Parts: sequence; structure tokens; C-alpha cells
Amino acid sequence: MAVSKSMYRCSMTDVASRVRYLSRGKTDSFMKTSSAELAVDLSNLCKHTCFNISLGVINAALKIALYLDLRRRGFDISALRYEDLIARPLDMCRVVLEFCHLPVSLAELAVEAFDVDSQDNSIIAKSAIRYFKEPQLTPQIKTELNEILEKLRVPLIGEPNVIDGTLSCC
Repeated sequence: MAVSKSMYRCSMTDVASRVRYLSRGKTDSFMKTSSAELAVDLSNLCKHTCFNISLGVINAALKIALYLDLRRRGFDISALRYEDLIARPLDMCRVVLEFCHLPVSLAELAVEAFDVDSQDNSIIAKSAIRYFKEPQLTPQIKTELNEILEKLRVPLIGEPNVIDGTLSCC
């Protein structure tokens, strides 16, 4: 949800992104193409993408579903939860560095980078998007999005979203 809300706020400052949010046809095409790769029929659910928060949720869900599909097919890949990285940055940076066979001593330096706006001086800098109100997740939108998430076989909104192969510091 945090990423979806951020994507929405970013769309308010970039014309191309804003058009994507407002252009339902483009979103329908994106969903149909991505869901076809997973052999999941979402054609009857494309109407839901008109909600402000939906595009980010569906985008993340499709990536998670593709990731899980790759794992099922035997690819040795791992996931990282944004929530874990934000909640325990030093511990998670150590886990990631160790996983990548890099010196764990770089973890503190990596955490310092969290304090820098990587998009500074751009149209999506934190200072530019912080004034835009986040879209709300209504019970109706949550129910409709969970229909899509269920079809994609990914965690539903409101449930723990730890998936197979997720790196963890615990």
C-alpha cells in the first residue's frame, strides 16, 4: 500500500504518469498483457483499475505473481519486503549485503543513503510530492482489489505479505 500511495503522489507531478492513471484503456491493456503471461484471466476485473490506488496495487501484485511463478519454475531468486527495510534498515541492509556476498561492514553506509532523497531536484522529489493527499482505500476498493489479488494467488490486502523466498533478518 505504501508503494501504491507513493506512485499515486508521483503521478500528480508527471504528465505521462498522470495520463496513465487517468487513461483506463492503457491500464486495461497492461493488465491483460501481464495477466496473460501468468495464465490468469483478469479481463472481467479491469474495470477496477480506475480507482486512484488500484494501479499501484495491481502493478505490485503482478510483479509478485511473476516472481512466484519464476520460483515455481525453479529460478533461485529472493524477495525483499519494503516494510522490513524501513522498519529495520541496518539489519536488513546486512542481510542484503550478505546475500549478495558483499562486505556487511557497508551496512551503516547503506543506511545513511536512506536519508538522501534519491530524486532530489526532480519532479518527483519528496519535497514536490509531499503536499499531495494520498488516495484512500475504501472497503469497497479493498474488496475489489482483493478479488484481483486472489486470482493472482498473492497475499491479500490486510494479510501478512511475506512470500516464499523473502529475505529476513529475524
